[in-house]
Amino acid sequence: MRKSKFSPTQIAKILKEFDNGKSVAEITRDHGVSSAAFYKWRSKYAGMSGKELKRIKELEEENRKLKQMYATLALDHQMAKEIIEKKL
Repeated sequence: MRKSKFSPTQIAKILKEFDNGKSVAEITRDHGVSSAAFYKWRSKYAGMSGKELKRIKELEEENRKLKQMYATLALDHQMAKEIIEKKL
């Protein structure tokens, strides 16, 4: 997964600018973000502070790592199970 070039505090700041009345066109031009990315952030993180957003990002990264660990262990378990069945 590609890492965002915007930090959680920057995303929160950009969303706050929109709440304060700045148009989407101005925001996308000023910050170099696509309108699709902006609307995605808005639907996902609207109303969150920078601190909350940072915590959510950390939890998502931890969840991704745990899923990867589980997939690796499940694959190892499956291979071990096949080896044991062949020996019997």
